[in-house]
Amino acid sequence: MVAFRGLAYDPETLPENGLVPVPRIHSVCMSSIVLATLNAKYPHCAFGLRYLFANMGELQCDTRLLEFTINQSVLDILDAILAHRPRIVGLGVYIWNIVETTQLVADLKRVAPEVVVVLGGPEVSYETDHLEITQLANYVITGEGDVAFAELCRRLMRGSDVDMVPDSSKIIHAGIPVLADLKLPYELYTDADIAHRVIYVEASRGCPFTCEFCLSALDIPVRQFPLEAFLSAMDGLLVRGVKSFKFVDRTFNLNLRVSRAILEFFLRRYQPGMFLHFELIPDRLPDSLKELIVQFPAGALQFEVGIQTLNDEVSHLISRQQDNRLVEQNLTWLREQTKVHVHADLIVGLPGESLEGFSRGFDQLVHWKPQEIQVGILKRLRGTPIIRHDSEWQMVYSPHAPYEILSNRLLEFFTIQEMRRFARFWDAIANSGNFVESVELLWEGQPSDGVARSPFVEFRRLAEWLFIREGQAGGIALGRMVELLMEYLTTQGALPVERVAAVLWRDYQRGGRSDKPHCLRPYLDGTVTEGSPRSVVVPGIPRRQARRQPSAAGD
Repeated sequence: MVAFRGLAYDPETLPENGLVPVPRIHSVCMSSIVLATLNAKYPHCAFGLRYLFANMGELQCDTRLLEFTINQSVLDILDAILAHRPRIVGLGVYIWNIVETTQLVADLKRVAPEVVVVLGGPEVSYETDHLEITQLANYVITGEGDVAFAELCRRLMRGSDVDMVPDSSKIIHAGIPVLADLKLPYELYTDADIAHRVIYVEASRGCPFTCEFCLSALDIPVRQFPLEAFLSAMDGLLVRGVKSFKFVDRTFNLNLRVSRAILEFFLRRYQPGMFLHFELIPDRLPDSLKELIVQFPAGALQFEVGIQTLNDEVSHLISRQQDNRLVEQNLTWLREQTKVHVHADLIVGLPGESLEGFSRGFDQLVHWKPQEIQVGILKRLRGTPIIRHDSEWQMVYSPHAPYEILSNRLLEFFTIQEMRRFARFWDAIANSGNFVESVELLWEGQPSDGVARSPFVEFRRLAEWLFIREGQAGGIALGRMVELLMEYLTTQGALPVERVAAVLWRDYQRGGRSDKPHCLRPYLDGTVTEGSPRSVVVPGIPRRQARRQPSAAGD
């Protein structure tokens, strides 16, 4: 049994999907302060709460950090929190948990009104007065609360009566912390975290760009953590057995000196199974970084590149700075000259972008061959300046989290709904790594008119066909998807059945599977399996990335 801040999980009983029941209280003890949040899933560690806990100073010994998930009963979560008899409860509020956290605060105030509730996090940092949850709470800390939360707790623990505090003092705008003065939180990752969960790290905060759909547009300029202290903390995690690091920096490759130092650090310490995730500016990849990137082996690096749109007019409209000529050069170089797994993002619903415009950008990106293309639906995040386009482009958003767009002047509701299905099917088929070769059969070759097939058009047809056949856009088992693709490619696509079966069989084996789907068996013989991918299991590398490794896929 592994105890963490008053909670206990048994690592041996964690299910494969990482979801756990409400944790059992390992040892009930009174703690004046409880820090808690509801994660989207168990593997997602609460990185922000760890910063708060690390910087509690002399109050740390009287503070407990509790983590839950949005799938757990709110009343059971409340029971676990109140079991510590806290005077103060600090809650991290995010777009994925605001509904459940609002219920939690409402119930907490009914059964224990004397408990001081302090909220923080991006979901309550902007348009704060309009939220039900902020009306229920005693205090709201906006911005980076690493230091401000501890300062408020000290004031309250000295005996300040919350009822005597003027309403104007309820919202506390946190000052900008000096990163060099913050205590880093990495020692707070437990052995259970290291074994079962995503380990988040950051070398910098902030973003220099002003993309109007993103909260980072509101950040102050990029600030760096002291490099020596950061790398020392990373070395400590490596010694403890961490091999997978997810950097949350918005612009990892902005400061080239720091980027090089971090890549050199991990390259010198590389061991099989190491996996590093970075968010990169797509049009900034100088030779000084390229010479390091090429040295990493397959499966070691994943770059998330926010393309968002390839329409220059739309980019200008939303204040996004991006040189698409350099984006093409860099993505092509990454695909052809390195073993990096590239995850590229595109957004549906941006003001000024029609479906035809999105289609052109999607096709362009497909031809640049990133391993994954994440099709996202535009969200109206609180505080973002995207709202300035509401009138001109008739932007209509859902008022409920995650605040996705419902329609605009160029895209009606039913079109956006179709694109939601498109995105889910694309993720299940193309991004998953289960159908690396098969998906390209949709648009291979030249039609009789000599015009190249559009990947967007062809996959859109498949997505609608699948939705009509299955009545859903998710939850389709892998075996059933093989059957459906076999039928579609041979009937709607008119491709030779033996060829389709051979390609699907090679793809099916990418995850180490050896059983033959029933629909393929009549077409499989000893010759078909020649050159088939072999099972590759590399500890620390996510499955969908491993399925695309050359040793596994014969790419």
